[in-house]
Amino acid sequence: MWRLPGSRAALRGVRTAVERHTRAEAAAATETAAGAMERAVVRCVPSEPKLSLSFALADGSHKNMQRDQSEPLGRALSRIATNALKGHAKAAAAKKSRKNRPNASGGVACAGPGPGPGPEPAAACEPVVKLYYREEAVAEDVLNVDAWQDGAVLQIGDVKYKVERNPPAFTELQLPRYIMAGFPVCPKLSLEFGDPASSLFRWYKEAQPGAAEPEGGGPSSLSPSSPSPSWTETGVNERVYTPSNADIGLRLKLHCTPGNGQRLGPSRELESVCPVEAGPGTCTFDHRHLYTKKVTDNSLIRTVSYNLLADTYAQTEFSRSVLYPYCAPYALELDYRQNLIQKELTGYNADLICLQEVDRNVFTDSLVPALEAFGLEGVFRIKQHEGLATFYRKTKFTLLSQHDISFHEALESDPLHKELLEKLVVYPSAQERVLQRSSVLQVSVLQSTKDSSKRICVANTHLYWHPKGGYIRLIQMAVALAHIRHVSCDLYPGIPVIFCGDFNSTPSTGMYHFVVNGSIPEDHEDWASNGEEERCNMSLSHFFKLKSACGEPAYTNYVGGFHGCLDYIFIDLNALEVEQVIPLPSHEEVTTHQALPSVSHPSDHIALVCDLKWK
Repeated sequence: MWRLPGSRAALRGVRTAVERHTRAEAAAATETAAGAMERAVVRCVPSEPKLSLSFALADGSHKNMQRDQSEPLGRALSRIATNALKGHAKAAAAKKSRKNRPNASGGVACAGPGPGPGPEPAAACEPVVKLYYREEAVAEDVLNVDAWQDGAVLQIGDVKYKVERNPPAFTELQLPRYIMAGFPVCPKLSLEFGDPASSLFRWYKEAQPGAAEPEGGGPSSLSPSSPSPSWTETGVNERVYTPSNADIGLRLKLHCTPGNGQRLGPSRELESVCPVEAGPGTCTFDHRHLYTKKVTDNSLIRTVSYNLLADTYAQTEFSRSVLYPYCAPYALELDYRQNLIQKELTGYNADLICLQEVDRNVFTDSLVPALEAFGLEGVFRIKQHEGLATFYRKTKFTLLSQHDISFHEALESDPLHKELLEKLVVYPSAQERVLQRSSVLQVSVLQSTKDSSKRICVANTHLYWHPKGGYIRLIQMAVALAHIRHVSCDLYPGIPVIFCGDFNSTPSTGMYHFVVNGSIPEDHEDWASNGEEERCNMSLSHFFKLKSACGEPAYTNYVGGFHGCLDYIFIDLNALEVEQVIPLPSHEEVTTHQALPSVSHPSDHIALVCDLKWK
């Protein structure tokens, strides 16, 4: 009889070490084990009071049990026996209806006395249920948390199950609804006890249109039977698949097996809901990708700043009829735009990506899966209906800390802005308007993976939008620069700054003058940008030496009623210099469909892309 040793640590010390396999060896081992013995999957984590036990009974029914980790094993085994008895009774009744034969237990041993008189004595008997570890029965007073060890064997009657404790498993698996030829398909996936890099992927497509019956597009258990003739392999065994024109009209299927570098878990597969559709042809960013085919070397930092146009703003009647009446309605749909956004961003092979107007679900369901598959990790800061996202290349940077703020909260409560607030309270109307704004600042401190002495402060913001809000943007920028100085001088002395965003300010405005010149006089016209009632004259200064890395383009925002330069990548001239600026789309490309957004461009803004170099 196997009992728990003196301590749980001792138990862990005697566990058999898991042999490391190559992917092919692990897959072969898994298939062999599955063929020899059924599988019982146990999920047991310290932070949860219950463990789950999942297995299939001989009658074909699948059981998923939740048991207290602190419960004695005997109670769990008794419950399993009861479930098996119910399943056996159903199977016996079905068999009796086909052929009346006594003792139709199928060889299942009974826990009670031998069969007595009557046609079906075995139907009243519970099967023997035992748990073995290292060929010894586990004592029934051992707690569940200690009893269900990886490699143990559960026996239910004549059927044996190999216990797999916390194997790699997908907790979420989803394909995008809208798939276009020439655009990468990035499945959304979440794993437990595993990682995507150690998992296996295999893509299929329909042999011909409609050859495979749709199954709803959700994840399903993978059948061990041979592949259906309705599906053919694409030859792609990577996480991301880019359909070709030959795939148009065909649905896709993804077969994936979770792994963690040591073993593989249960395979899953899912099918696309809709077939692959034709793409829009040439997009505004295709020519730009010719300059960004490869990831830069470690001396460079390819940086992107991009206002994506939040779905919460694109999907309004005002947007469709007033702001973007020239844009085809389907091109404003999120499913369509996400394809273009994913292809554009992944094609830049960037090291830093600062995004504005990011819907929370777009961040989690679209951007994270797509950019993670291309080696980037991201953080998100919500504003109200949308927010900011910063992504960084994992092979180049690690995230040291985050220092996000809300402008109005920081201005009211952070002593850092005490002097600015004292200047503002003299103008109550202006103060009220400033404190009503919900704009936020995202600040991330990154450290080079190659040289730990190299750290950088990456700031990202989206300033107040109203054309008459010039004085509000000035104050927001003053708060931003003071906060960035605190991070880059007090918390991490001497680290350089990259400040990206949609600043809603053209080069002729006070905000831009303040940033690049280091000060703004109290008589600047923007202090009365919304009329005399809200005038708030004050002089401001900052100590940074900042420059717009991409210069002053004719426009970064081009809609039917306006075009101008609103977006910038400001860099610290003391530590960084510009290696190259990726050319913006030509005016002909931007205006092919009158203005932005369009069927070939997913936003009303244009991404800024440049390669920066450490000095």
